This record gives sequence, structure tokens and C-alpha cells, in this order.
Amino acid sequence: MKADIHPEYHKITVEMTDGTTYETRSTWGKEGDLLKLEIDPKSHPAWTGVHRLVDSGGRVAKFNKRFESFGLKK
Repeated sequence: MKADIHPEYHKITVEMTDGTTYETRSTWGKEGDLLKLEIDPKSHPAWTGVHRLVDSGGRVAKFNKRFESFGLKK
């Protein structure tokens, strides 16, 4: 292995969408940082089977406004 080319591997805390936390090792952030997840296995439709619309940057509202004259229902 080459020296000084690998990222630092350290402990971080991960916070799930329901507020639970766990500690893991990662190359993300710095030692002791908190990573807050927006989507995790407890809330993602692929694991829950419940589909919900995630509006990223107002795209859904923009779409609805643009096509409201076509009689689309919300």
C-alpha cells in the first residue's frame, strides 16, 4: 500500500430521520461529526412500500403552477 494516499478513517455519529442515532466509522467529515440523514431505510419507499412525494427545491409546486390550466388535480 502506498503511504499518505488514503483518507482518514474515524468515528462519526449518524442520526436517522426518526431521531435515533448510532456510531460508525467513516471517511466523511471529522472525528465526532454528526451526519443527519434526510432519507433512510425507515423512511425510503423502497423499504417501506409507502410512496410519498419528496419536493426538492419546489419542483412539484412549480410543476403544478405551470400545468394548472390543464385541470390537473393535486
